[in-house]
Amino acid sequence: MALATANIGATRYVTRIATGGDLQHSFTADEPERLGGQDAGPAPFDLLVSALGACTAITLKMYADKKEWPLEALEVRLEYRGGEQPPRIDRVLVPSGSLSDEQKARLADVAERTPVTLAIKNGVPIQTTLSVS
Repeated sequence: MALATANIGATRYVTRIATGGDLQHSFTADEPERLGGQDAGPAPFDLLVSALGACTAITLKMYADKKEWPLEALEVRLEYRGGEQPPRIDRVLVPSGSLSDEQKARLADVAERTPVTLAIKNGVPIQTTLSVS
């Protein structure tokens, strides 16, 4: 289970986020100045592609470790293309190490089934309720 809280106050668009099991990790999200924000942190779609990148990198490293493959490092480049119809995310995997072409192809295949990839591709229902404070 993943938990997070997002709190916004008087400073235009600056949002404090706490996440993790005990909400022990915190950071700031915001909008860029061109959209009226302060650019004090990543924008929401930056966070979305960051989550996808982290999940991809971690899952592929776990897979390579389990297979005892020589994956020394992995860069995952992501770009959300919201202006396209339909919108899409471009993901490029850049593995380092003495991997065979077959191993690289398998990593690309596994990337298509990481948990966050599947959540985005399949859609996750969102149930919203209103709490009176």
